[in-house]
Amino acid sequence: MKKITSLFLSLLFSAALFGQENPAGKKPTIDLSGRPNDHLMMQLGYAQWTGVPDTIAMGGFSKTVNIYLMMDFPFKNNPKLSVGIGAGLGSDHLMFSKINIGLKEGGDELPFTNVRDTNHFKKTKLAVNYVEAPIELRYCAQPASGKGLKIALGVKVGQLINVHTRNAKLQNRNENLINDYVVKESSKRFINSTRLAGTLRVGVGRFSVFSSYQLTPVIRDGFGPAVRTFSTGIALSGL
Repeated sequence: MKKITSLFLSLLFSAALFGQENPAGKKPTIDLSGRPNDHLMMQLGYAQWTGVPDTIAMGGFSKTVNIYLMMDFPFKNNPKLSVGIGAGLGSDHLMFSKINIGLKEGGDELPFTNVRDTNHFKKTKLAVNYVEAPIELRYCAQPASGKGLKIALGVKVGQLINVHTRNAKLQNRNENLINDYVVKESSKRFINSTRLAGTLRVGVGRFSVFSSYQLTPVIRDGFGPAVRTFSTGIALSGL
């Protein structure tokens, strides 16, 4: 929580600092009347857990998919700066190698069981889905046209809506196919109901690269390792 508070204070301080009028004189007026203040932002990238113990083998391409509707509010005295506020959906799909994830088991800790030496599924995925509200402090070099360099620093808060595993293609220990079928399990019991993450975007025009680091653990305290999600990828947005 201290990290989150510090980040919010930094954003507010930066906004106050750069939003002030130029004491040396008035800046040229920038006409933003033709620029819409609502934009769809889509993000696709690679996701990974930090703090994963050696007993949990991750494998394959883990991804993050996010989509938000953002409203942009430029600073009156400095239109190159603005605050973006939005809402949408965030989804992380973590891939594991020869690990059984016991979402439905009744213990006090989420089990990650190594099944390398017995029958196992070829593909195991843990999907964690949130409804999220991002907020960004933005800089745009050419605010009237939406072109040029863009930088956005922010945070997002998410409320957990679904957690499920998907296991496909049962194999024996020698990786020979036993049965081609899919098993799904769903339970939110082991996962934190709220997540907070810091975000950064840098780009030109509609395209940017983004990164996100989860400040709160994915798994509830005492229910498993204190892993956090780090994501990076490509974003498409008007601002």
